[in-house]
Amino acid sequence: MKRFNAGMWRPARGDAPLAAANDLVRRTLGQHGLLPQDGQGAGATLPSLDEVLAQFGGGAKVASPLPEPIPEGAKFAQNSFSCESGSRAYRVYSPAPRAGGATGVVLMLHGCTQSPEDFATGTGMNVLADQHGFVVVYPAQSRGSNAQSCWNWFSHGDQRRGKGEPAILAALTQQICADHGIGREATFVAGLSAGAAMATILGEAYPDVFAAVGAHSGLPVGAAKDMPSAFAAMAGTASNSGPAQTDSTVRTIVFHGTADATVHPSNGDRIVQRALTGAARQVIEDTQSGQAGGRSFTRVTASDTEGRQMVEHWSVAGLGHAWSGGQAGGSYTDATGPDASAEMIRFFFDSDTSEK
Repeated sequence: MKRFNAGMWRPARGDAPLAAANDLVRRTLGQHGLLPQDGQGAGATLPSLDEVLAQFGGGAKVASPLPEPIPEGAKFAQNSFSCESGSRAYRVYSPAPRAGGATGVVLMLHGCTQSPEDFATGTGMNVLADQHGFVVVYPAQSRGSNAQSCWNWFSHGDQRRGKGEPAILAALTQQICADHGIGREATFVAGLSAGAAMATILGEAYPDVFAAVGAHSGLPVGAAKDMPSAFAAMAGTASNSGPAQTDSTVRTIVFHGTADATVHPSNGDRIVQRALTGAARQVIEDTQSGQAGGRSFTRVTASDTEGRQMVEHWSVAGLGHAWSGGQAGGSYTDATGPDASAEMIRFFFDSDTSEK
């Protein structure tokens, strides 16, 4: 048995009563309107605590396949990083050496129950790294910090600069950038679900490290402070987030499916609103609709008066809690729809171009 404590799982010293655990699930789900509906009676099967926490990533555990093939000269190394705030294992993908060295660094944060290998496979980001010459870093959340491998975006101690997981991830990124001679202007972070929520935290807490953020099916900074408020945020009923941590605004691209039943699509809207809070006083919005990969989408861009894109928001019709245009070999992917990975890289490295 495990004991619930302060928004994360830790080994219990003694067995907690199963009835109490189930009651916690029922009360929490009921409080936020997440109990079984549509004719399901009181006897409907409730999810276990592990299953509830897994909803931050979207489902069951999967294998961790290695992305393949790896081109000659490229490397997908495994390593670990430690700093004053803690340590994490990670994988780093380095494309085959080319003249001029690496073009940038992209930090990729997986969702719950995922692994770096699984996330690399599903997003196809290593293939894009080969094409464009950037380095990809895939940190692994430790089971000791979260039993479902979720980044603890809903934990108060992991939401600010200089503390917890944001401090670890920012320091890791700075080390990789130093190794490859990459400056802040070519350093980016992206994630899915819990990983996307942590990516928005990093963008706001460390605007001196990251130039842009990609959030897929995620939540805004300050959406939750504990597990109950995390449920409310995921259901789209959370209260407004607190003030931004800095006056700096990091460019942000958001993907969210209209059929996401795990993280309500309104969270994508809230990420956009928060990203524009510290932007230029005047922004020019443009809305485009189209089809890509078998799905319809609406894309709203917000640019400053000089034409620099600040925010880009993709709303993908019919997409659930999955990476749009992802690869079938990874978990939580949907092969249909616009290619979220390609669009994020386009936005990161050249915000003046886009898919037509």
